[in-house]
Amino acid sequence: MPTSNQAARENPETVGGRVKSVRGSVVDVTFTGRLPGINQMLRVESGQEIVLEVAAYLNETDVRCIAFHTTEGLERGAPVSDSGAFLSVPVGDAVLGRMINVFGQVIDGKAPLAANGETRPLHRNPLHLSQRDVSSDVFETGIKIIDLLVPLERGGKAGLFGGAGVGKTVVITELIHNMVGHYRGVSVFCGIGERCREAEELYRTMDEADVLKDAVLIFGQMNEPPGVRFRVGHAALSVAEYFRDESRRDVLLLIDNIFRFIQAGSEVSGLMGRIPSRVGYQSTLATELAELEERICNSAGGSMTSIQAVYVPADDFTDPAATHVFGHLSASLVLSRKRASQGFYPAVDPLASRSKMLNAAVVGERHYAIATEVRRVLAEYDELQDIIAMLGLEELSENDRATVNRARRLERFLTQPFVTTEHFTGRKGQLVSLRDTLDGCERILADEFAEMSEQSLYMIGAIDGAEK
Repeated sequence: MPTSNQAARENPETVGGRVKSVRGSVVDVTFTGRLPGINQMLRVESGQEIVLEVAAYLNETDVRCIAFHTTEGLERGAPVSDSGAFLSVPVGDAVLGRMINVFGQVIDGKAPLAANGETRPLHRNPLHLSQRDVSSDVFETGIKIIDLLVPLERGGKAGLFGGAGVGKTVVITELIHNMVGHYRGVSVFCGIGERCREAEELYRTMDEADVLKDAVLIFGQMNEPPGVRFRVGHAALSVAEYFRDESRRDVLLLIDNIFRFIQAGSEVSGLMGRIPSRVGYQSTLATELAELEERICNSAGGSMTSIQAVYVPADDFTDPAATHVFGHLSASLVLSRKRASQGFYPAVDPLASRSKMLNAAVVGERHYAIATEVRRVLAEYDELQDIIAMLGLEELSENDRATVNRARRLERFLTQPFVTTEHFTGRKGQLVSLRDTLDGCERILADEFAEMSEQSLYMIGAIDGAEK
Protein backbone atom coordinates (compact mmCIF):
# COMPACT_ATOMS: atom_id res chain seq x y z
CA MET A 1 0.00 0.00 0.00
CA PRO A 2 1.52 3.40 -0.95
CA THR A 3 2.28 5.85 1.82
CA SER A 4 3.14 9.01 -0.15
CA ASN A 5 2.58 10.80 -3.43
CA GLN A 6 6.11 10.17 -4.68
CA ALA A 7 5.23 7.18 -6.84
CA ALA A 8 2.33 9.03 -8.44
CA ARG A 9 4.50 12.01 -9.34
CA GLU A 10 7.23 9.81 -10.83
CA ASN A 11 4.72 7.89 -12.95
CA PRO A 12 2.16 10.45 -14.15
CA GLU A 13 0.35 8.40 -16.80
CA THR A 14 -3.41 8.22 -16.44
CA VAL A 15 -4.56 5.44 -14.15
CA GLY A 16 -8.07 4.07 -14.47
CA GLY A 17 -10.47 3.09 -11.72
CA ARG A 18 -14.18 2.64 -11.11
CA VAL A 19 -16.63 3.97 -8.55
CA LYS A 20 -17.21 1.31 -5.91
CA SER A 21 -19.67 3.08 -3.60
CA VAL A 22 -21.24 6.50 -3.07
CA ARG A 23 -22.35 7.86 0.32
CA GLY A 24 -23.20 11.52 0.07
CA SER A 25 -19.99 13.43 -0.65
CA VAL A 26 -17.82 10.35 0.05
CA VAL A 27 -16.94 8.20 -2.97
CA ASP A 28 -14.91 4.98 -2.81
CA VAL A 29 -12.96 4.15 -5.95
CA THR A 30 -11.29 0.82 -6.75
CA PHE A 31 -8.18 0.56 -8.95
CA THR A 32 -6.64 -2.48 -10.60
CA GLY A 33 -3.10 -1.10 -10.72
CA ARG A 34 -1.18 1.69 -9.03
CA LEU A 35 -3.12 3.80 -6.54
CA PRO A 36 -3.13 7.61 -6.82
CA GLY A 37 -1.44 9.68 -4.12
CA ILE A 38 -3.15 11.35 -1.19
CA ASN A 39 -4.82 14.68 -2.12
CA GLN A 40 -4.54 13.93 -5.83
CA MET A 41 -7.38 14.95 -8.10
CA LEU A 42 -9.53 12.34 -9.82
CA ARG A 43 -12.21 12.90 -12.45
CA VAL A 44 -15.33 10.82 -12.91
CA GLU A 45 -15.76 10.12 -16.61
CA SER A 46 -19.53 10.13 -16.86
CA GLY A 47 -22.22 12.45 -18.15
CA GLN A 48 -21.72 14.89 -15.28
CA GLU A 49 -18.55 16.67 -14.18
CA ILE A 50 -17.42 15.39 -10.78
CA VAL A 51 -14.00 16.13 -9.30
CA LEU A 52 -12.76 13.92 -6.45
CA GLU A 53 -9.84 14.31 -4.07
CA VAL A 54 -8.15 11.26 -2.56
CA ALA A 55 -8.50 11.45 1.22
CA ALA A 56 -7.49 7.97 2.48
CA TYR A 57 -6.40 4.47 1.47
CA LEU A 58 -8.76 1.67 2.43
CA ASN A 59 -6.70 -1.31 1.22
CA GLU A 60 -4.39 -2.35 -1.63
CA THR A 61 -7.01 -1.55 -4.30
CA ASP A 62 -9.44 1.03 -2.89
CA VAL A 63 -9.22 4.72 -2.02
CA ARG A 64 -11.76 6.93 -0.28
CA CYS A 65 -12.39 10.33 -1.86
CA ILE A 66 -14.24 13.55 -1.12
CA ALA A 67 -16.37 14.89 -3.98
CA PHE A 68 -16.17 18.58 -4.93
CA HIS A 69 -19.48 18.38 -6.82
CA THR A 70 -22.85 16.93 -5.93
CA THR A 71 -22.90 13.15 -6.40
CA GLU A 72 -26.57 12.99 -7.33
CA GLY A 73 -26.95 10.55 -10.21
CA LEU A 74 -23.46 9.06 -9.84
CA GLU A 75 -23.56 5.31 -10.38
CA ARG A 76 -21.39 2.49 -9.16
CA GLY A 77 -19.01 1.30 -11.85
CA ALA A 78 -18.60 4.75 -13.41
CA PRO A 79 -15.05 5.13 -14.84
CA VAL A 80 -12.60 7.33 -12.92
CA SER A 81 -9.31 8.76 -14.23
CA ASP A 82 -6.33 9.88 -12.16
CA SER A 83 -5.04 13.31 -13.19
CA GLY A 84 -1.62 12.59 -11.66
CA ALA A 85 -1.62 15.99 -9.96
CA PHE A 86 -3.27 18.08 -7.27
CA LEU A 87 -6.21 20.34 -8.01
CA SER A 88 -4.76 23.66 -9.21
CA VAL A 89 -5.93 27.27 -9.38
CA PRO A 90 -5.01 30.05 -11.85
CA VAL A 91 -2.59 32.72 -10.58
CA GLY A 92 -1.04 35.94 -11.81
CA ASP A 93 -2.32 39.29 -13.03
CA ALA A 94 -5.06 37.57 -15.04
CA VAL A 95 -7.06 36.89 -11.86
CA LEU A 96 -6.86 40.47 -10.55
CA GLY A 97 -10.31 42.03 -10.43
CA ARG A 98 -11.99 38.66 -10.87
CA MET A 99 -14.21 36.45 -8.71
CA ILE A 100 -13.41 32.74 -9.01
CA ASN A 101 -14.25 29.47 -7.31
CA VAL A 102 -12.03 26.70 -5.96
CA PHE A 103 -11.60 25.26 -9.50
CA GLY A 104 -10.40 28.60 -10.88
CA GLN A 105 -13.61 29.10 -12.86
CA VAL A 106 -14.89 32.69 -13.01
CA ILE A 107 -18.20 33.31 -11.26
CA ASP A 108 -18.52 37.05 -11.93
CA GLY A 109 -20.42 36.68 -15.19
CA LYS A 110 -17.53 38.03 -17.28
CA ALA A 111 -15.30 36.38 -19.88
CA PRO A 112 -13.54 33.17 -18.74
CA LEU A 113 -9.82 33.14 -17.98
CA ALA A 114 -7.36 31.99 -20.65
CA ALA A 115 -7.03 28.22 -20.69
CA ASN A 116 -3.22 28.36 -21.03
CA GLY A 117 -2.66 30.67 -18.06
CA GLU A 118 -0.27 29.88 -15.21
CA THR A 119 -1.62 27.73 -12.38
CA ARG A 120 -0.47 26.54 -8.98
CA PRO A 121 -1.54 23.47 -6.99
CA LEU A 122 -3.73 23.93 -3.92
CA HIS A 123 -1.46 21.83 -1.73
CA ARG A 124 1.96 23.38 -1.13
CA ASN A 125 4.38 23.18 1.77
CA PRO A 126 4.86 26.32 3.88
CA LEU A 127 8.09 28.24 3.50
CA HIS A 128 11.05 26.75 5.33
CA LEU A 129 12.10 28.71 8.40
CA SER A 130 15.36 29.70 6.70
CA GLN A 131 13.37 31.39 3.89
CA ARG A 132 11.12 33.45 6.15
CA ASP A 133 11.51 37.05 7.15
CA VAL A 134 11.00 36.98 10.90
CA SER A 135 11.33 40.71 11.64
CA SER A 136 8.50 42.25 13.68
CA ASP A 137 7.23 45.19 11.64
CA VAL A 138 3.95 47.03 12.06
CA PHE A 139 1.46 46.83 9.19
CA GLU A 140 0.19 50.42 9.02
CA THR A 141 -3.45 50.50 7.90
CA GLY A 142 -4.18 54.24 7.85
CA ILE A 143 -7.09 53.63 10.27
CA LYS A 144 -6.44 55.59 13.47
CA ILE A 145 -7.96 53.35 16.13
CA ILE A 146 -6.36 50.21 14.68
CA ASP A 147 -2.87 51.69 14.25
CA LEU A 148 -2.95 53.23 17.74
CA LEU A 149 -4.50 50.56 19.95
CA VAL A 150 -4.44 47.33 17.91
CA PRO A 151 -1.37 47.55 15.62
CA LEU A 152 -1.28 44.73 13.10
CA GLU A 153 1.84 42.69 12.39
CA ARG A 154 3.25 42.75 8.87
CA GLY A 155 3.06 39.09 7.97
CA GLY A 156 0.93 38.30 11.02
CA LYS A 157 -2.61 37.08 11.50
CA ALA A 158 -5.37 39.19 13.03
CA GLY A 159 -8.85 38.05 14.04
CA LEU A 160 -11.84 40.26 13.20
CA PHE A 161 -14.80 39.66 15.52
CA GLY A 162 -18.13 41.17 14.59
CA GLY A 163 -21.74 40.31 13.87
CA ALA A 164 -23.97 41.51 11.05
CA GLY A 165 -24.42 45.26 10.69
CA VAL A 166 -21.44 46.48 12.72
CA GLY A 167 -19.27 47.44 9.74
CA LYS A 168 -17.16 44.33 9.15
CA THR A 169 -17.41 44.54 5.36
CA VAL A 170 -16.72 48.28 5.41
CA VAL A 171 -13.54 47.74 7.45
CA ILE A 172 -12.45 44.97 5.05
CA THR A 173 -13.01 47.11 1.93
CA GLU A 174 -11.19 50.08 3.51
CA LEU A 175 -8.23 47.85 4.42
CA ILE A 176 -8.13 46.64 0.81
CA HIS A 177 -8.21 50.25 -0.44
CA ASN A 178 -5.45 51.36 1.93
CA MET A 179 -3.37 48.30 1.08
CA VAL A 180 -3.41 49.29 -2.58
CA GLY A 181 -2.67 52.96 -1.87
CA HIS A 182 -0.09 52.63 0.91
CA TYR A 183 1.80 49.43 0.08
CA ARG A 184 1.08 49.06 -3.66
CA GLY A 185 0.05 45.56 -2.77
CA VAL A 186 -2.55 42.97 -3.70
CA SER A 187 -5.58 41.89 -1.70
CA VAL A 188 -6.94 38.35 -1.81
CA PHE A 189 -10.39 37.82 -0.30
CA CYS A 190 -11.34 34.26 0.57
CA GLY A 191 -15.00 33.56 1.32
CA ILE A 192 -15.42 30.24 3.13
CA GLY A 193 -19.06 29.25 3.46
CA GLU A 194 -20.23 32.70 2.35
CA ARG A 195 -23.88 33.26 1.55
CA CYS A 196 -24.55 34.11 -2.10
CA ARG A 197 -26.00 37.45 -0.97
CA GLU A 198 -22.84 38.33 0.98
CA ALA A 199 -20.57 37.46 -1.94
CA GLU A 200 -22.60 39.56 -4.37
CA GLU A 201 -22.76 42.53 -1.99
CA LEU A 202 -19.01 42.44 -1.32
CA TYR A 203 -18.21 42.26 -5.04
CA ARG A 204 -20.50 45.18 -5.81
CA THR A 205 -19.20 47.26 -2.88
CA MET A 206 -15.57 46.72 -3.89
CA ASP A 207 -16.37 47.55 -7.51
CA GLU A 208 -18.11 50.80 -6.52
CA ALA A 209 -15.20 51.70 -4.22
CA ASP A 210 -12.74 51.13 -7.11
CA VAL A 211 -10.61 48.62 -5.16
CA LEU A 212 -11.52 45.57 -7.21
CA LYS A 213 -8.79 46.02 -9.82
CA ASP A 214 -6.07 45.11 -7.32
CA ALA A 215 -7.98 42.32 -5.58
CA VAL A 216 -8.90 38.69 -6.16
CA LEU A 217 -12.09 37.19 -4.72
CA ILE A 218 -12.26 33.43 -4.20
CA PHE A 219 -15.45 31.85 -2.89
CA GLY A 220 -16.52 28.45 -1.64
CA GLN A 221 -20.16 29.21 -0.99
CA MET A 222 -22.44 27.90 1.72
CA ASN A 223 -24.50 25.75 -0.65
CA GLU A 224 -21.45 23.91 -2.03
CA PRO A 225 -20.18 20.52 -0.80
CA PRO A 226 -17.99 20.47 2.33
CA GLY A 227 -14.94 19.49 0.27
CA VAL A 228 -15.11 22.80 -1.60
CA ARG A 229 -15.43 24.84 1.59
CA PHE A 230 -12.58 22.84 3.11
CA ARG A 231 -10.18 23.54 0.21
CA VAL A 232 -11.07 27.08 -0.90
CA GLY A 233 -8.74 28.50 1.77
CA HIS A 234 -5.84 26.54 0.28
CA ALA A 235 -6.76 27.88 -3.17
CA ALA A 236 -6.63 31.47 -1.89
CA LEU A 237 -3.24 30.82 -0.28
CA SER A 238 -1.81 29.50 -3.55
CA VAL A 239 -2.92 32.71 -5.30
CA ALA A 240 -1.52 34.87 -2.48
CA GLU A 241 1.79 32.98 -2.43
CA TYR A 242 2.28 33.64 -6.14
CA PHE A 243 1.96 37.41 -5.68
CA ARG A 244 4.28 37.28 -2.66
CA ASP A 245 6.98 35.04 -4.15
CA GLU A 246 6.86 35.66 -7.91
CA SER A 247 5.52 39.23 -8.16
CA ARG A 248 7.33 40.13 -4.89
CA ARG A 249 4.43 42.24 -3.71
CA ASP A 250 2.86 42.73 -0.29
CA VAL A 251 -0.33 40.71 0.05
CA LEU A 252 -3.34 41.28 2.30
CA LEU A 253 -5.25 38.01 2.74
CA LEU A 254 -8.78 38.36 4.14
CA ILE A 255 -10.61 35.21 5.21
CA ASP A 256 -14.31 35.16 6.08
CA ASN A 257 -14.95 32.98 8.02
CA ILE A 258 -12.16 30.83 9.45
CA PHE A 259 -14.63 28.99 11.70
CA ARG A 260 -16.45 27.71 8.61
CA PHE A 261 -13.16 26.16 7.46
CA ILE A 262 -13.06 24.20 10.73
CA GLN A 263 -16.74 23.37 10.34
CA ALA A 264 -16.15 22.05 6.80
CA GLY A 265 -13.26 19.92 8.09
CA SER A 266 -15.56 18.50 10.75
CA GLU A 267 -18.13 17.61 8.08
CA VAL A 268 -15.47 15.92 5.93
CA SER A 269 -14.16 13.98 8.94
CA GLY A 270 -17.67 12.81 9.82
CA LEU A 271 -18.39 11.74 6.26
CA MET A 272 -15.12 9.78 6.26
CA GLY A 273 -16.36 7.86 9.30
CA ARG A 274 -13.63 9.05 11.65
CA ILE A 275 -14.26 9.08 15.40
CA PRO A 276 -14.87 12.66 16.60
CA SER A 277 -12.86 14.28 19.36
CA ARG A 278 -13.83 16.79 22.07
CA VAL A 279 -17.16 18.63 21.55
CA GLY A 280 -17.67 16.67 18.34
CA TYR A 281 -14.80 18.26 16.40
CA GLN A 282 -12.48 16.22 14.23
CA SER A 283 -9.41 14.78 15.95
CA THR A 284 -7.23 16.39 13.25
CA LEU A 285 -8.49 19.94 13.92
CA ALA A 286 -5.14 21.34 15.11
CA THR A 287 -3.21 19.80 12.21
CA GLU A 288 -5.66 20.94 9.53
CA LEU A 289 -5.76 24.50 10.88
CA ALA A 290 -1.96 24.63 11.15
CA GLU A 291 -1.59 23.43 7.53
CA LEU A 292 -3.58 26.50 6.48
CA GLU A 293 -2.25 29.08 8.94
CA GLU A 294 1.46 28.19 8.68
CA ARG A 295 1.48 29.09 4.99
CA ILE A 296 0.74 32.71 5.98
CA CYS A 297 4.16 34.30 6.52
CA ASN A 298 6.69 36.77 5.09
CA SER A 299 9.39 35.92 2.59
CA ALA A 300 12.46 37.91 1.62
CA GLY A 301 10.61 39.36 -1.37
CA GLY A 302 7.23 40.27 0.08
CA SER A 303 4.83 39.96 2.97
CA MET A 304 1.52 38.18 3.49
CA THR A 305 -0.66 39.71 6.19
CA SER A 306 -3.95 38.01 7.06
CA ILE A 307 -7.12 39.33 8.66
CA GLN A 308 -9.58 36.59 9.50
CA ALA A 309 -13.18 36.89 10.58
CA VAL A 310 -13.70 34.57 13.55
CA TYR A 311 -17.00 33.25 14.83
CA VAL A 312 -16.97 32.08 18.45
CA PRO A 313 -19.66 29.39 19.00
CA ALA A 314 -22.13 30.46 21.71
CA ASP A 315 -19.59 33.13 22.80
CA ASP A 316 -17.62 30.31 24.42
CA PHE A 317 -13.95 31.23 24.16
CA THR A 318 -12.99 27.81 25.54
CA ASP A 319 -14.50 26.10 22.48
CA PRO A 320 -11.79 24.00 20.74
CA ALA A 321 -12.28 25.87 17.45
CA ALA A 322 -11.75 29.23 19.14
CA THR A 323 -8.77 28.18 21.26
CA HIS A 324 -6.94 26.68 18.28
CA VAL A 325 -7.53 29.79 16.15
CA PHE A 326 -6.42 32.15 18.92
CA GLY A 327 -3.10 30.33 19.12
CA HIS A 328 -2.27 31.55 15.60
CA LEU A 329 -3.44 35.18 15.95
CA SER A 330 -1.21 38.12 16.78
CA ALA A 331 -4.09 40.61 17.13
CA SER A 332 -7.83 40.55 17.91
CA LEU A 333 -10.13 43.29 16.53
CA VAL A 334 -13.55 43.36 18.19
CA LEU A 335 -16.32 45.32 16.47
CA SER A 336 -18.91 46.57 18.96
CA ARG A 337 -22.61 46.91 18.16
CA LYS A 338 -22.92 49.45 20.98
CA ARG A 339 -20.27 51.72 19.44
CA ALA A 340 -21.89 51.37 16.02
CA SER A 341 -25.25 52.46 17.48
CA GLN A 342 -23.53 55.52 18.98
CA GLY A 343 -22.17 56.49 15.56
CA PHE A 344 -18.52 55.70 16.31
CA TYR A 345 -17.15 54.30 13.06
CA PRO A 346 -15.10 52.19 12.68
CA ALA A 347 -16.86 50.48 15.58
CA VAL A 348 -13.70 48.89 17.04
CA ASP A 349 -14.03 48.31 20.78
CA PRO A 350 -10.83 49.87 22.20
CA LEU A 351 -11.00 47.94 25.47
CA ALA A 352 -11.85 44.48 24.15
CA SER A 353 -9.37 44.54 21.25
CA ARG A 354 -5.79 43.36 21.81
CA SER A 355 -2.51 43.10 19.89
CA LYS A 356 0.79 41.40 20.72
CA MET A 357 2.51 44.16 18.74
CA LEU A 358 1.53 46.83 21.28
CA ASN A 359 4.85 46.50 23.04
CA ALA A 360 7.38 49.25 23.68
CA ALA A 361 10.14 47.13 22.14
CA VAL A 362 8.17 46.87 18.88
CA VAL A 363 6.19 50.11 18.44
CA GLY A 364 8.49 52.39 20.44
CA GLU A 365 8.23 54.05 23.85
CA ARG A 366 6.17 57.03 22.67
CA HIS A 367 3.53 54.98 20.85
CA TYR A 368 3.26 52.54 23.77
CA ALA A 369 2.93 55.33 26.35
CA ILE A 370 0.25 57.20 24.39
CA ALA A 371 -1.74 54.01 23.64
CA THR A 372 -1.59 52.93 27.27
CA GLU A 373 -2.80 56.32 28.48
CA VAL A 374 -5.61 56.43 25.90
CA ARG A 375 -6.80 52.98 26.98
CA ARG A 376 -6.60 53.98 30.68
CA VAL A 377 -8.69 57.13 30.09
CA LEU A 378 -11.30 55.21 28.07
CA ALA A 379 -11.43 52.45 30.72
CA GLU A 380 -12.01 54.99 33.52
CA TYR A 381 -14.73 56.68 31.47
CA ASP A 382 -16.40 53.31 30.96
CA GLU A 383 -16.41 52.72 34.74
CA LEU A 384 -17.97 56.14 35.33
CA GLN A 385 -20.84 55.62 32.89
CA ASP A 386 -23.24 54.21 35.52
CA ILE A 387 -22.53 57.04 37.94
CA ILE A 388 -23.10 59.64 35.22
CA ALA A 389 -26.39 57.96 34.22
CA MET A 390 -27.69 57.96 37.82
CA LEU A 391 -26.31 61.17 39.32
CA GLY A 392 -25.23 63.31 36.40
CA LEU A 393 -21.87 64.72 35.35
CA GLU A 394 -22.04 67.50 37.95
CA GLU A 395 -21.66 65.04 40.84
CA LEU A 396 -18.22 63.83 39.65
CA SER A 397 -14.99 65.11 41.11
CA GLU A 398 -12.89 67.60 39.16
CA ASN A 399 -10.41 64.89 38.14
CA ASP A 400 -13.19 62.58 36.97
CA ARG A 401 -14.78 65.38 34.93
CA ALA A 402 -11.42 66.01 33.27
CA THR A 403 -11.16 62.28 32.47
CA VAL A 404 -14.64 62.28 30.93
CA ASN A 405 -13.77 65.38 28.92
CA ARG A 406 -10.65 63.72 27.47
CA ALA A 407 -12.36 60.37 26.86
CA ARG A 408 -15.28 61.86 24.93
CA ARG A 409 -12.88 63.80 22.71
CA LEU A 410 -10.68 60.75 22.18
CA GLU A 411 -13.72 58.66 21.20
CA ARG A 412 -14.69 61.18 18.57
CA PHE A 413 -11.16 61.73 17.29
CA LEU A 414 -10.73 57.97 16.80
CA THR A 415 -13.67 57.93 14.38
CA GLN A 416 -12.72 58.31 10.74
CA PRO A 417 -14.41 58.84 7.36
CA PHE A 418 -13.59 56.02 4.95
CA VAL A 419 -12.83 56.36 1.27
CA THR A 420 -15.04 53.35 0.52
CA THR A 421 -18.10 55.03 2.10
CA GLU A 422 -17.75 58.49 0.55
CA HIS A 423 -20.78 57.97 -1.71
CA PHE A 424 -22.92 57.06 1.35
CA THR A 425 -21.77 59.66 3.88
CA GLY A 426 -20.77 62.56 1.66
CA ARG A 427 -17.58 62.90 3.72
CA LYS A 428 -14.23 62.73 1.97
CA GLY A 429 -12.33 59.64 3.09
CA GLN A 430 -9.14 60.06 5.11
CA LEU A 431 -6.06 57.87 5.36
CA VAL A 432 -4.21 58.99 8.51
CA SER A 433 -0.56 58.28 9.21
CA LEU A 434 0.47 56.82 12.56
CA ARG A 435 2.48 59.95 13.34
CA ASP A 436 -0.60 62.17 12.90
CA THR A 437 -2.67 59.77 15.04
CA LEU A 438 -0.11 59.87 17.87
CA ASP A 439 0.18 63.67 17.66
CA GLY A 440 -3.60 64.10 17.86
CA CYS A 441 -4.06 61.79 20.85
CA GLU A 442 -1.12 63.37 22.67
CA ARG A 443 -2.59 66.84 22.26
CA ILE A 444 -6.04 65.70 23.42
CA LEU A 445 -4.54 64.03 26.50
CA ALA A 446 -2.73 67.31 27.24
CA ASP A 447 -6.17 69.07 27.30
CA GLU A 448 -5.24 71.23 24.31
CA PHE A 449 -8.80 70.83 22.97
CA ALA A 450 -10.63 70.92 26.31
CA GLU A 451 -12.46 74.12 25.38
CA MET A 452 -13.27 73.05 21.84
CA SER A 453 -16.55 71.42 20.91
CA GLU A 454 -16.51 67.61 20.95
CA GLN A 455 -18.23 67.55 17.57
CA SER A 456 -15.32 69.35 15.91
CA LEU A 457 -13.22 66.21 16.48
CA TYR A 458 -15.81 63.82 15.05
CA MET A 459 -15.16 62.16 11.68
CA ILE A 460 -11.97 64.03 10.82
CA GLY A 461 -8.57 62.81 9.67
CA ALA A 462 -5.53 64.37 11.32
CA ILE A 463 -6.06 66.60 14.36
CA ASP A 464 -5.35 69.72 12.29
CA GLY A 465 -8.73 69.23 10.65
CA ALA A 466 -10.40 70.25 13.93
CA GLU A 467 -8.71 73.62 14.01
CA LYS A 468 -10.00 74.88 10.69
